[in-house]
Amino acid sequence: MSSELTAELREHDFGPLNFLPKPIREPRNALISTVTAWATSFFPSILLSVLIAQIVPDAAHPDFGNASPALLMFAIVVFAPVVETLIMGSVLLILLRLLSPWVAILISAIGWGVAHSSQVPVWGLTIWWPFLVLSTLFVTWRQRSLGLAFLLPMIAHAMQNFPTGLLIATGQAG
Repeated sequence: MSSELTAELREHDFGPLNFLPKPIREPRNALISTVTAWATSFFPSILLSVLIAQIVPDAAHPDFGNASPALLMFAIVVFAPVVETLIMGSVLLILLRLLSPWVAILISAIGWGVAHSSQVPVWGLTIWWPFLVLSTLFVTWRQRSLGLAFLLPMIAHAMQNFPTGLLIATGQAG
């Protein structure tokens, strides 16, 4: 790692997001960063989902229609992570020109929560957390490579969506 990158890592301030694990905040090992991002987003989002289900048991769930299981898996595990990461990263690149990294990340996460809430009101209460982690991963890896900044959150997002995609595709969700 170059000394310029090392200095940049020391200067990069994630403000109130410094509680997130270092592998998400430091672009040192792509595999460890991706797996850490997945675990940091997946398990808390499951806890949020359970909590929200307890508070609002009759809340609506996303309706994925009558698509085939293969199409549902593709849409949830491949298409959504790719498209949403391209949008998220593009917006973050703009926000980072105007705001500090942690403010840009928070705006991104809140924006994704609001966007998903427009489909199903309580969905955004769960979605904001994974997008906080994915946005942090994007901002972190942007220091090393724009390609990795897009790729790693796409992979972590696909990993996040895989179990849910399986449940939806097999008709066991809802």
